[in-house]
Amino acid sequence: MIGSAPRVATGLDRLVDEGFDRLRGRKVGLIANQSTVDRRLRHAIDLFHGASGVELVRLFGPEHGLRGEVQDMEGVGSETDSRTGLPIVSLYGATPDTLKPRAEDLDGLDCLIFDLQDVGSRYYTFAATMFYAMETASSVGCSFLVLDRPNPLGGIGVEGPSIQDGFESFVGAYPMPIRHGMTVAELARLFQEERQLDLNLDIVTCSGWTREMLWPETGLSWVPPSPNMPTFDTALVYPGGCLIEGTNLSEGRGTTRPFENWGAPWMEGASSRMVETLNDLPGVLLRPNVFRPVFHKHAGMTCFGVQPHVVDPQEFSALKTYVLMLVLGVRDDPERFAWRTEPYEFIDAPIAIDLLFGSSEERLRIEAAAQEQPFDLKGWIEDLSERWRRDEQAFQERRTPNLIYPLS
Repeated sequence: MIGSAPRVATGLDRLVDEGFDRLRGRKVGLIANQSTVDRRLRHAIDLFHGASGVELVRLFGPEHGLRGEVQDMEGVGSETDSRTGLPIVSLYGATPDTLKPRAEDLDGLDCLIFDLQDVGSRYYTFAATMFYAMETASSVGCSFLVLDRPNPLGGIGVEGPSIQDGFESFVGAYPMPIRHGMTVAELARLFQEERQLDLNLDIVTCSGWTREMLWPETGLSWVPPSPNMPTFDTALVYPGGCLIEGTNLSEGRGTTRPFENWGAPWMEGASSRMVETLNDLPGVLLRPNVFRPVFHKHAGMTCFGVQPHVVDPQEFSALKTYVLMLVLGVRDDPERFAWRTEPYEFIDAPIAIDLLFGSSEERLRIEAAAQEQPFDLKGWIEDLSERWRRDEQAFQERRTPNLIYPLS
């Protein structure tokens, strides 16, 4: 109902409601972006400035910048915030060493605060930013406060492979499945426990959130946490859609529906065949799609692909859906399909798709499937899913002691 209060209060909402009491007399730094707002869409920077007894000293901007205007893999310089005059430390500059705050960046701080809206997928880089910041805070004795926010995909589903040794990167900074089913505060507890970080970790939890909730049930407004995450629909498909970044196919950047739009100029016939082959996937309807990116891959060219329309988010598996579409795309035109080989998130090798999956195994299976005649698509994805199940079950056991919101 219009004007009704959200069912969920975020950590920031609760901090405001308690009058910032736990931070009185302290000098703080804030890791934030445009999604760092309360239930009334007031930005945390403004709220901290108006808080009695709290001194906001320094701002930290993640990938895409403090205000979220910068595109993917575009370095952001450290600067001064024009609105507040506060220094901004970029945590996504032109070199990999900028991904982690330096010890001197925390000079004079009593507490470093993390408040970013995650989207529930391991390769969305905000959790990696939090992990790196926790490591630095631990090394210099700075307290760390996480203002929790709901996982838009809920807190039950865990899906996909984990990171294998040698495949760590900014899109895989910590060994966990692609869909992790945790909030950022729960992840912070996991990081501290498993890496034995000597850190004064404080958390302001959400109230009203349960693990069964998807984003629309929270009643909170969706503020795009990055330029190509415009809607909750985008977050739903992202656990699979992001894999397209590791190919020469367009993932829909440069369109109004990134990660839902995907394809290439040569896929006109393939898109219809995919829809016919995959017309019984649970929770989703597929349709052949035509789009023209205005920037990024295949800019200005008409592309053909398949757009998934999620009709039952509880049944829909973005990862399986996109992997199936990907393998069919490779089989349809192996000569024009290619894996991305340019540097990805500051890494030359392994290549992007291996960093996204967390190992080379999925890529090798897809390449082998492109040659199989005949090809049992259903059996192939079942075998792959069985491999993922081992990682999923192991992670579910690891995460359980660090869950804040109970499993029903």
